[in-house]
Amino acid sequence: MRLSVSRLTLVVVLLALQLPAQDTHYAQVGQQIPAPGCIAQKGAWEGGSKPCTTEDFDAWLKDITHWRTERKIRIGYSNDRYQQPAFKWAQSAFMQPQMMVQDRYFYDPVAGKYTVDRYLEDLEKRYGGIDAVLIWPTYPNMGIDNRNQHDMIRSMPGGLPGVRQMVADFHGRGVHILFPMMMWDQGTRDPGMPWPQAIAEIMKEIGADGVNGDTQDGVPLAFSLAADKSGHPLVFEPEGSPSDEALAWNVLTWGQYKFEFAPKVDRFRWLEPRHQVNISDRWNRDKTDDLQYAFFNGEGWESWENIWGIWNGITPRDEEATRRVATIERAVAPFFASEEWQPFYPTHLYGVFASKWPLGQQTVWTIVNRNEYDIAGRQISIPYAQGVRYFDLYHGVELTPEHDGDQAVLSFAMEAHGYGALLATPGEPDAPITQLMAKTKQMAAAPLSGYSHEWKPLPQHLVEIPKTEPAATAPEGMVKIPAADYVFKVEGIEIEGFNDAGVDVQYPWEDIPRRYHEHEMHIASFYIDKYPVANAEFKKFLDATHYHPSDDLNFLKDWKDGTFPDGSGNKPVTWVSQEDARAYAKWAGKRLPHEWEWQYSAQGTDGRIYPWGNDWDASKVPVPDRSRTMRGPNDVDAHPAGASPFGVMDLVGNVWQWTDEYVDEHTRGGILRGGSYYQPQGSIWYFPQAYRNDQHGKLLLMAPSYDRSGALGFRCVKDAD
Repeated sequence: MRLSVSRLTLVVVLLALQLPAQDTHYAQVGQQIPAPGCIAQKGAWEGGSKPCTTEDFDAWLKDITHWRTERKIRIGYSNDRYQQPAFKWAQSAFMQPQMMVQDRYFYDPVAGKYTVDRYLEDLEKRYGGIDAVLIWPTYPNMGIDNRNQHDMIRSMPGGLPGVRQMVADFHGRGVHILFPMMMWDQGTRDPGMPWPQAIAEIMKEIGADGVNGDTQDGVPLAFSLAADKSGHPLVFEPEGSPSDEALAWNVLTWGQYKFEFAPKVDRFRWLEPRHQVNISDRWNRDKTDDLQYAFFNGEGWESWENIWGIWNGITPRDEEATRRVATIERAVAPFFASEEWQPFYPTHLYGVFASKWPLGQQTVWTIVNRNEYDIAGRQISIPYAQGVRYFDLYHGVELTPEHDGDQAVLSFAMEAHGYGALLATPGEPDAPITQLMAKTKQMAAAPLSGYSHEWKPLPQHLVEIPKTEPAATAPEGMVKIPAADYVFKVEGIEIEGFNDAGVDVQYPWEDIPRRYHEHEMHIASFYIDKYPVANAEFKKFLDATHYHPSDDLNFLKDWKDGTFPDGSGNKPVTWVSQEDARAYAKWAGKRLPHEWEWQYSAQGTDGRIYPWGNDWDASKVPVPDRSRTMRGPNDVDAHPAGASPFGVMDLVGNVWQWTDEYVDEHTRGGILRGGSYYQPQGSIWYFPQAYRNDQHGKLLLMAPSYDRSGALGFRCVKDAD
């Protein structure tokens, strides 16, 4: 008898619904495998909870083990790359910060040198050091001009030779180096070759070890093959969850997890225990979840503090927890590659979760206490074996087991949201374990609860702009701006960070950096350049002073043989750093404007949105350039209809203009005003424009070579008598 179409459809649907059960009974969420169902605490209205039994754990482990075996068959899995020497470092890369090149601990612009030792010693002091570092030179500055992601690396101090030596300095300290790749970068300069080849070539030239795939759910195999072909194999680390098949060539990944009370098992680490995951949870100010999930899974953490120039520093408690977790993980790293890993090894007390890692005749357990309270006493039972000794690796002491039938029961204490680690070994522990316990015993003498868990933003301060000699009348080419009581209202246009404390800047009258600002102030009278400084004016400065910056990479990049291109004398000078602009201003008896002076000059006292009024008028600014090549700015006097209430010209839409600088212990930011004509296309991640009078851009500052831009110039002010 033949089934009707409707009945046949119903059968197909029912079969499809059953298909996931062929793999596993535990529905996986992205990169995470859930815990045994009995672990989840349920209210009476949900049917109530029941204690977990040995059978529950055994059934769960059997299920996910079967899934792993079948999954590897389905994807045709090969572990060849994990066996290659060039990639083995990644297996023990537990602590890996994402480090912005603008971090003041990484580069000293005054001395003009990379300070790798200072950067590493700070991390060693605060949380025990790192194993690898993702060096980030691109977003959020990229897109202010048409430099592509690799041009940003080339713009770093010393160019590629300087970067190569910096990488070598990290290698000399045992730290491996990754740089990012942005496949969304399709609006800036065309690299002139396929991206896999371009990435392979520049990474080989600077000696990098790996590449982070920004916004990518898996880095395609083509990139690994291109690196192999270049003779310089690279580790690729996608930001998002790759396909299971890509696990064969993406030997590192980020883990951007959803945290719950019971930790989940990392899907990729379960499929391939040699695969390293670095948990990335950038905005969270409490890192307990990150560290506990990492310790439970035997994996690493992206200790990311400088988030696009916004400092989200680790608290002292999290620093100390990181030191302890990393110290233990590094010492027992070979155990984490065990094919016999058993997550959720049974424990006695509620909220305590353990992973068992057998290796040869020894076994390690990593344990986390997810409870908000301290616990002590009988924690875990292990099948008794003659001659086996047990060591508490977290506290650095040997444990005496209590025999309960054929079980050895181990008792020890764990802090609230704390950690534990055990070793079972026949006979004496080896020298590395003895050395580990000496370290951890000393560390554990002070409880984690004794360290502050309070998060605080770093205070910023405004870099002083010294006043000029006052002028009694308007100097040539300048406009007098009258004194006024002025409501200065402005917001930062950072793409990320929302309104979190620490975003944007901290004005002198504020107690914390923030994105939205409003302040009533009195502004004394001053003079401001009617137009931005043009190429011909900057040439007079060079001829008079023979100025040449010590860091001259990209200085006046569009000039040739010491002069500007024909026909561009009246165009705003670009490819000048803030330092170059300050030098010109000093020679001219002027200074750079404070941001509120620039805004008042553009806005007047009526709060208008644009210099000419409240409605955007594209005819009053240059036509945007959305190409990948940059045509160059317009003449400074090309748009007289765009004048401000005071007659100040070319404020918006031609070139960005330097104003103030803000610094804290780790970051520097230059406040840019006016936006520019250049608008690279294809991505929301390019440096955003700020044409409105009540918005500013914040350019992260590193060094003159890096800070200079083809879409950034300046104008000067002079104080009035």
